[in-house]
Amino acid sequence: MAKFNEKNFHQEKTTIYSIDSLLGKDEQVLLKTKPNKKAFIVSKILFMLPFAMLWIFFDGFMIYMMVVNDVFSHIPVFINIFLVVFFLVHLTPFWIWLANTLTAWAQYRNIEYVLTNKRIIIKSGMIVDIKNIYYVDVESINVKVGIVDNMFKVGDIYIKCKQSTAFIMDVTQPYVLSNKIQEVVNDIKTDTLYPNALRPKNNEGFNTQYVRKK
Repeated sequence: MAKFNEKNFHQEKTTIYSIDSLLGKDEQVLLKTKPNKKAFIVSKILFMLPFAMLWIFFDGFMIYMMVVNDVFSHIPVFINIFLVVFFLVHLTPFWIWLANTLTAWAQYRNIEYVLTNKRIIIKSGMIVDIKNIYYVDVESINVKVGIVDNMFKVGDIYIKCKQSTAFIMDVTQPYVLSNKIQEVVNDIKTDTLYPNALRPKNNEGFNTQYVRKK
């Protein structure tokens, strides 16, 4: 099993949104980490950037031509108001990109990924959102490393569950971490389907570390 440097893990005081306040009885933290800060913020800035710039260029050109041709002074006030509202709404892709860019730091501060001996906890969002993934529900784990990810030596882990999909974004050592998650998933599923109490002394199956409590 890979070793992780505990100094890289984010520590925080116990609050209503802290991971410690969410842990159940006898639940143990195996790993606690966050995205790479630079990779996360840069990815937020680049997300939708080409589309947003193209959109604002097109709308900006239309508004510029209307101003140059003095269109606004030759139409009723209510049409002017309509056009203003129209362009504000039409620029929605740009506003989404701008909001993602301006809130990137706040989003980063709230993000935390935690592996326990019972589940994966993902904390994220501007308004803190907590997502729990139980190992028995995990169907597949995949790693994706994009161009920006490769620049910062990080990657994204996609966890497909029975009824949803979860993402662990911009983490260092993505392949090592995905293997660690897969190992825990295999151990938990094996213990669930074939409890230690029912195993023969010479068990040829998985050698899990989650032993039955006395």
